[in-house]
Amino acid sequence: MRELPIPGMFAPRMMKRLEAFAADKRGIAAVEFALIAVPFFFLIFGLLEVCVIFIMASVLEHGASEASRAIRTGQFQQGGFGELAFKNAVCAELFDLMSCGDKLSLDVQTFSSFAGTGNPSPIDPDTGDLDDSGFGFAPGGQNAIVVIRVFYEWDLMIPLMSKPLANMSGDRRLLQATVAFRNEPFGNSAAAATP
Repeated sequence: MRELPIPGMFAPRMMKRLEAFAADKRGIAAVEFALIAVPFFFLIFGLLEVCVIFIMASVLEHGASEASRAIRTGQFQQGGFGELAFKNAVCAELFDLMSCGDKLSLDVQTFSSFAGTGNPSPIDPDTGDLDDSGFGFAPGGQNAIVVIRVFYEWDLMIPLMSKPLANMSGDRRLLQATVAFRNEPFGNSAAAATP
């Protein structure tokens, strides 16, 4: 015949097992990492996305600045080059880090004074796409005030984690480079050169 357990006999056994379970530290690092993994990766990938956007914006600024020299000195106007040639000049300065084509847009305008130059957002608030209806290509003559705006539609690398960085529809960010200057007094005697 089996003996019936004495009441309260299981409590010490359960306590010993509970203490052994609490003292077991195997796997605690895995559990702790599982608790912080999502915010950790969110932070790391978000930081990488911000860094890439900053680098690409700097590259775009460089390309716009370098290509604008041909307009500022009159080489572009006297050589009879058009918008496509200027776009190719900008693309040549991007170190092959950005694909030119439909993602790159230009707006070259002349103004009568620096105070009259504006920089309105070209993003259509209704669709979230680039509205290039007001864009033009007017490099101006000598002593003209010129504002060159170069836009690039950058696709976010990690759209789910980088959603707050998107300022366009389709998980894209519009990068913009702006160069404003007064053309040099190049006149008609300056030799035309290829930009």
